Amino acid sequence: MKALIQRVHHARVEVQGESVGKIDGGVLAYIGIGKSDDFEQAKRLVDKILSYRIFENTTDADKLGKMDKSVADVGGGLLLVSQFTLMALTDKGRRPDFGPAMPPDQAALLFEQLVEYAKQRHMPVATGQFGAHMQVIAHNDGPINFILEV
Repeated sequence: MKALIQRVHHARVEVQGESVGKIDGGVLAYIGIGKSDDFEQAKRLVDKILSYRIFENTTDADKLGKMDKSVADVGGGLLLVSQFTLMALTDKGRRPDFGPAMPPDQAALLFEQLVEYAKQRHMPVATGQFGAHMQVIAHNDGPINFILEV
């Protein structure tokens, strides 16, 4: 299971021109689910996203400007977007191989479990729409981007 996380000033997801999820400052997380992934990995990934320190410390004089705070610490939003393309093999040729991605029907269930777990651990949490053609509009902060794997 992988996540591409971005620190954002704000972000939203639209499907057919309608907003389906949005956050103010926080983390936009694209989630890739592989064939062998399970709920325990999903929980570990959510916990890692929520505790990953990518926000600057603005209160401690000794740590000013250092990335020392997590999205949970700063009370930021979390926007979760399913993204099967993160699982693609790209090391050979010029066309991605999506074989490692979990089939959509199974991935949809696991993604929903991941979202529910995130909502139990943190608020606010918003999402895109699984399987839909989405437009993700983000105002990146930094830009600060990381790939997390569990």
